[in-house]
Amino acid sequence: MAIQTVGILSPGDMGQAIGSVLNQHGLRTIAALENRSPRTKQLAAAANIQDVGSLTQLVIESDVVLSVLVPAAAAEVAQQVAQVISNVGKQILYVDANAIAPQKVKSIAQIIASSGATFIDASIIGPPPRVPGRTRIYASGKQAAEFQQLSNYGLDIQVIGDEIGQASGLKMSYAALTKGLTAISTELLIAAHRLGLDEQLWNEVSTSQPELAKILTRSVPSMTPKAHRWVGEMEEIAETFKEVGLTERIFYGAADIYRLVKDTSLGKETPEESDRDRQLKEIITTLSEETDKNSEFSSNSLSSIY
Repeated sequence: MAIQTVGILSPGDMGQAIGSVLNQHGLRTIAALENRSPRTKQLAAAANIQDVGSLTQLVIESDVVLSVLVPAAAAEVAQQVAQVISNVGKQILYVDANAIAPQKVKSIAQIIASSGATFIDASIIGPPPRVPGRTRIYASGKQAAEFQQLSNYGLDIQVIGDEIGQASGLKMSYAALTKGLTAISTELLIAAHRLGLDEQLWNEVSTSQPELAKILTRSVPSMTPKAHRWVGEMEEIAETFKEVGLTERIFYGAADIYRLVKDTSLGKETPEESDRDRQLKEIITTLSEETDKNSEFSSNSLSSIY
């Protein structure tokens, strides 16, 4: 199948950047933006992603539908798309690139397959692909090579197997390391601040773990406007690890940290609003002061899960 048009669900920070890359390399990208926020519409327009209005029109005009959503929306949107595909009766490639557990992606694959469409499991590792070479998209499934055609249009797509769930499993494992580390680091830095030991701790980390200090200086500031999205991702990792016989508690705890951050002034900023020159010390001070008011976190967060 020759790919000419890619429908993007949805052109947020990641979807918009993917759409921009594809447009720059000669592919047409579209989105269904009726009832979407002004920010989403602005991001799409900035990337030259064409608004076709409805989900039905998006399916009609697309060769590939690429789903890049918050984890909680992945299954519901797939169900909606599957219904449209069934109604339209069109052969189409549906690529789920959401940060979701392998068992969930397998259930979504069944939903899409029931509509007659082809399903590909995919995962995105790295930032939005605005800088070449920093972002990889892994894909799995028997027809994954069809999706890999987009490597000819500026994306780095690597097929890692024939099984649905492999790409998502890789994402869960990798994000457990990167975003899990950021969650743990955020919590311990807030704890040190409240103990009056933040300066002493940072001096020790900078001396004994200089590479880690560099990572934290970069990862924590960039996390705050994304924390609302990472809550669901940590929960998906927890369910992934539970499915393979490991404890899920570590990553439900990480979800709690991101849930805490998302309700602060920093967490309510969009990536465009976030001050990239804001220092780590200032961020931790703000998070410490604002989350200290949230007494429900320490008393109720884990009891609601267990």
